Amino acid sequence: MTEMNEQEKNLVEWLADMREEEALALANKMLLEEDASPLRVLELCRMAMDIVGKRFEEGEYFLPELVLAGEMLELVGAVAKPLIKQGEGGETARLGKVLIGTVHGDLHDIGKNIVTFMLDINGFEVKDIGIDVPVRKFIEEINAFQPDVVGLSGFLTLAFDSMKETIAAFDEAGIRNTFKIMIGGGQIDETVRSYTGADAFGVNAVEAVNLCRKWTGVAA
Repeated sequence: MTEMNEQEKNLVEWLADMREEEALALANKMLLEEDASPLRVLELCRMAMDIVGKRFEEGEYFLPELVLAGEMLELVGAVAKPLIKQGEGGETARLGKVLIGTVHGDLHDIGKNIVTFMLDINGFEVKDIGIDVPVRKFIEEINAFQPDVVGLSGFLTLAFDSMKETIAAFDEAGIRNTFKIMIGGGQIDETVRSYTGADAFGVNAVEAVNLCRKWTGVAA
């Protein structure tokens, strides 16, 4: 990890502390006036999101903070992402296709949005099909999009049953072996992975990216 300068430390701290105006003004200044590396700015955002996630787990932050964090990330991303494409001399070849959605019965999308965002900037073609996605819609979208990886997201414990049911339906439809399945969300661990029948779980967006890289044969 590159040592952070004062400005970078401020950006991480202000994002994590929900100082929206100051954080966004600083991010825009770094990207648009100082030609900071867009990937570096996004990495700083990810570091801030890790802090936000820890504070949420510890009961210091609640859903409104997660929502605001997601919104700030999107706003910084809207400025940073076009600069990445530009800097790399046009559209880069996509590494693989990932379909992602929050399972039925669950309306959380912050984690899913961060994973989608991180996969996108790492070169994957991502299709996000939203929240509270019924089993049938997953199957329709998989048949249309032909992904290499399917990500099932869920924050609530009731989502575990929805994940299990969704994966069982993939089996029944005869498509289970055509892609890898990763799950992610609040309380997910190896026990939940085993219960649902997924191939792997990711505790955060970086791990999700690494799983997709491994499965599509891209060196991490």
